[in-house]
Amino acid sequence: MNDAAERLYERVLVVRCQTGEPVALAELIARYAPRLRFYLAKMAGEGVADDLLQDVWVNVFANIARLNDAGAFGGWLYRIARDKAYRELRRRRTPMLPFDEASIEAAIGEAEDETDWTAEDVERVRAALDRLPPEQREVLVLQFVEDMNYQQIAALIACPVGTVRSRIHYAKRALRSALDESAVRKDLRT
Repeated sequence: MNDAAERLYERVLVVRCQTGEPVALAELIARYAPRLRFYLAKMAGEGVADDLLQDVWVNVFANIARLNDAGAFGGWLYRIARDKAYRELRRRRTPMLPFDEASIEAAIGEAEDETDWTAEDVERVRAALDRLPPEQREVLVLQFVEDMNYQQIAALIACPVGTVRSRIHYAKRALRSALDESAVRKDLRT
């Protein structure tokens, strides 16, 4: 199916779900659950991702009838997930780690153009992503995993597009720095 057909089919699923059809809800869950779980794990932690995911779907089930625009389902769903993740972070009072501009500036280099990713590379990226502050981690996951554009991210996190651009810029720099640090640690071990 093409993108337009996929979007139309998803709208039909949402409308069917709004009428109380459990099969439609099950299909929406199947479509979104893996990516949504990844997002929640990156935002609030692996240990609570499944519980938060379940809470999100309970909230969706309880409130989907109030969703006026079936085409806005994806953004609405991620706003619910974002709220759940941030509530969890506030509940735990996870300290926000400020990123050190000087260390980021020192670690910036030319990005390598690697096309062959190993499982170890993927794990290094995920670990580095986990070390970023939640605001930076969130925009990177939304842009690169969820394939959202700046406007969609801005609408989801309720801030101007310029702020999204800035967060993505600094998040990429911080991620690059974290990856460089992990590469240095790996080199020291070998």
